[in-house]
Amino acid sequence: MSLKQEFFYLRAFVLLFILVTELSRLGAQSVEVVEAPFLAMPGVADSNSPSHWTNGKLVLFNSDGMPIRSEGQGMETLGRVRAARFYSYASAPLWIEATWKAKDGTLYAWYHREIFLNCEERSLSMPVIGALRSFNDGLTFEDFGTVLSPGVEPSCEYRNGYFGGGHGDFSVVADRQGEYLYFFYSNYSGNAGDQGVAVARMSVEERNAPQGAVWKYFSGKWEEAGVGGVETPVFAAQVSWAEEGTDAFWGPGVHWNTYLGRYVMLLNRACCEPGWPQEGIYISYALDLAQPESWSVPQKIFEKGGWYPSALGLEEGGTDKEAGQRARFFMGSDSNWMLVFQK
Repeated sequence: MSLKQEFFYLRAFVLLFILVTELSRLGAQSVEVVEAPFLAMPGVADSNSPSHWTNGKLVLFNSDGMPIRSEGQGMETLGRVRAARFYSYASAPLWIEATWKAKDGTLYAWYHREIFLNCEERSLSMPVIGALRSFNDGLTFEDFGTVLSPGVEPSCEYRNGYFGGGHGDFSVVADRQGEYLYFFYSNYSGNAGDQGVAVARMSVEERNAPQGAVWKYFSGKWEEAGVGGVETPVFAAQVSWAEEGTDAFWGPGVHWNTYLGRYVMLLNRACCEPGWPQEGIYISYALDLAQPESWSVPQKIFEKGGWYPSALGLEEGGTDKEAGQRARFFMGSDSNWMLVFQK
């Protein structure tokens, strides 16, 4: 055997070893989308719709410019909606996209806010992400202000039809150790390689003083400021959001799957025509939130579909942040499907 052949076989063996190791680490999980009786949330959902349990009741937030709140014994028995109130409306309009309830009963929430740009030829805005706190289970919130925003100025030259840059369309999930809250957000600013689905985190201990406490993931470290810092995307855009025919994942919804024993991310994909068309809905898996590069390559599970896919857990305590083998599959505020996971 020649030296060249030996090198070829050695290289093939190394690649095979890496592949087997990666598959073993990620497992052989799969998901099936099956039809289910129609179920609708009480309000229109133009964003991710977070939920939590309190005193045996499920509390859900829907947002379409301003958040509304409903509660009941479960998703099928949610009662009448009421508007969530704020001590200050300086950040309106806003969309509550994530919640987390502390052990002491305090509810923390995070919102997508849109700052409208003065563009002559196009109607564009720039989203940023802000933090809220409630001592009465989400009836009334106090606003901490912006905790995630880009360091790149917005541009009126963007041709996606909605945004001229910014951070938004996100979800927040706590790690299993209860140490950090992880923000998975859509970055619309910068070059195409900087855009896409990115991640930042905040120590749980800093939750009552969040400004300046959120750190973006960049080049293997959590050292870039949440406000003004740069990021390394988990899934980078293939074609910039500045273009009419962008090709990018966005709107991540992340939950811990108790059956699989790993995190699951649902994603929208916009491609490749004007008007932000939905190409499909994708899924990705990871074991460790602290290693953003470990998320598996997204796989399509639904052709086209609606914006804001989410999984709602059916077991006791199930929410948008925790689900088991079977979960309700929502697109926006409507569900005709279930997700059935297999190991």
